[in-house]
Amino acid sequence: MSSTVNKDNIPAGHHLAAVLTSLGSPVEVTHRPTPTPGPDELLIEVKSIALNPVDHYQRDFGFLIASYPAVVGSDLAGVVVAAGPTSVPSDELKPGTRVAAFAPCLSHKGAPDYGAFQTRVLVPAANAVPLPERLSFNEASLLPMAVTTAWAGWYSIGVARDTAYTPADKKGILVWGGSSSVGSAALQTAKLMGFVVYTTASEKHHEYLKSLGASRVFDYKSEGVEASIIKAAKEDGLTFQVGYDAVGQLQSCLEILKALKEEGTTARVASAVPLSDASPTLEGVEVNSFVASPVDEKARTELFHFVYRVWLKEKLEKGEFVPSPKIQVVGKGLESVQEGLDVLKKGVSGTKLVIEL
Repeated sequence: MSSTVNKDNIPAGHHLAAVLTSLGSPVEVTHRPTPTPGPDELLIEVKSIALNPVDHYQRDFGFLIASYPAVVGSDLAGVVVAAGPTSVPSDELKPGTRVAAFAPCLSHKGAPDYGAFQTRVLVPAANAVPLPERLSFNEASLLPMAVTTAWAGWYSIGVARDTAYTPADKKGILVWGGSSSVGSAALQTAKLMGFVVYTTASEKHHEYLKSLGASRVFDYKSEGVEASIIKAAKEDGLTFQVGYDAVGQLQSCLEILKALKEEGTTARVASAVPLSDASPTLEGVEVNSFVASPVDEKARTELFHFVYRVWLKEKLEKGEFVPSPKIQVVGKGLESVQEGLDVLKKGVSGTKLVIEL
């Protein structure tokens, strides 16, 4: 259980936060000073947060935390409270705007002002997308990490933003682990770029993934699934130059792409799971070291501006991108963060854990 603080006794200019006080400590719900947004930053009142595996890695192992106390969490939806000065004035993200946003706790290494697990958080304006009224805060909280990681994967293996294939091009793409949050986002982004998407998942998720745009879905537990995928792709007349491994099944991805790539070319795989010296390799298929956004801050901001303020904004307005996978609300209030991280650590399938604030 996390420690709690009396919500009726919060000093002026402060807000509630789920704080990590030391390595491996449970989260402690306490109050902390509410920051003022700097240039090109937003202060957001958080309404819903979604949990990601990296969140419990940060709690349990101090992953990408420079010092304590720390506040972690990346996925949030809420309302803009204030905006800092900006060189590009815009009414899109003015106070009162409903948004989903990617809190930069990873790039800021746990700095308390920038973690999503609190009721007020600072977020770069480039990391926020205004929401259509039809989307709830819970639904919107599923978007940021998944969409960011999907696009970081395409960036890391050189898939152009303006990729626009037609069915006649017969360009296939493999997304291994389509029922995960990142996998389902990779599936949808690939479909919108015109790829014919093959993906894998437990049989119970097949119809759902087809509704998101998968052309074929394969049960990853079935014997000889790699051979089945290769056979189906050849029957469909597809070539596969790129793939996305969302769950850590790199060997299978390598074998499939080697068999289906155009002769004399190199295929490429984006891995959402960090690689090591022991990770498999295969001649003719190139694997990025780990899906990652640009290290350079200017380049990263430019990419995020495209992803959120241009691409995702348009796709949400048109209803062409759906928050996925399915939502499991694990509690209300920051007191539920500790329990939610424990549930996440045990593993979930085809769902995303959400906490309402």
